[in-house]
Amino acid sequence: MAYPQAEVGVFGGSGFYELLDDPREFKVDTPFGSPSSTIMHGTIGGRSVAFLPRHGKDHQLPPHMINYRANVWAMQALGVERIIGPNACGSLQKNVERGDFVICDQFVDRTWGRKDTFYDGPTTTHVSAADPYCPTMRSVAIDAAGKLGIKAHPTGTVVVIQGPRFSTRSESRWFAAQGWEVINMTQYPECYLARELEICYCNISLITDYDAGAGDVPAVTNEEVIRVAAENNEKVKALLYEMIPALPAERECPCASALEGAAF
Repeated sequence: MAYPQAEVGVFGGSGFYELLDDPREFKVDTPFGSPSSTIMHGTIGGRSVAFLPRHGKDHQLPPHMINYRANVWAMQALGVERIIGPNACGSLQKNVERGDFVICDQFVDRTWGRKDTFYDGPTTTHVSAADPYCPTMRSVAIDAAGKLGIKAHPTGTVVVIQGPRFSTRSESRWFAAQGWEVINMTQYPECYLARELEICYCNISLITDYDAGAGDVPAVTNEEVIRVAAENNEKVKALLYEMIPALPAERECPCASALEGAAF
């Protein structure tokens, strides 16, 4: 089946369904099973965009049950070369406050059992993850946040936990002691799978809470995460509207050639 083509993909939550101009809905099949949902295709600032809710339309998929490979492959099937991944995250450091954005440049994987590669053999393929987020997209996101007056930290490390449970206080203090800024349940393997397909990826972490170990603040609750995320959805949308038209037409970043020399 011929799918409509898109330049940019967005993974996000149900609050982003009104994101696109002239949206059309498509079901995309992949060799890895079904994506989390049908894909909405439309435009933002004259650029063609595909949107997929990573948890499903009704948020029915917990983080450890998301078919990340199908989601990323579906974006590639639509011709997507750049993916933006906004998500709700917790802060591990007091200077990273609720309502802040963090444009992450590193991740630490603490998940287990997730299908996290497209290359299961017979050719052995090792793709570098030294700098897992696209430098060009990160720069555009930082500039866009500045123009909008959004407080955005230009770097940060996100530690990705398995979920669906939140951290214990001891785990949270351990992560914070490493100097990591952000905690989340969905960044891995989403961002790395994009790199395996030579798709640029940019994370936008929306800070909704202080996890369980950041000083004397109350431990995170799901109710608080949902409340703060809903309050800040418009800021995320504004950032995407500013960022997507500003992306350069040509890709000159390392992401575009990530598979060169990766296969044995």
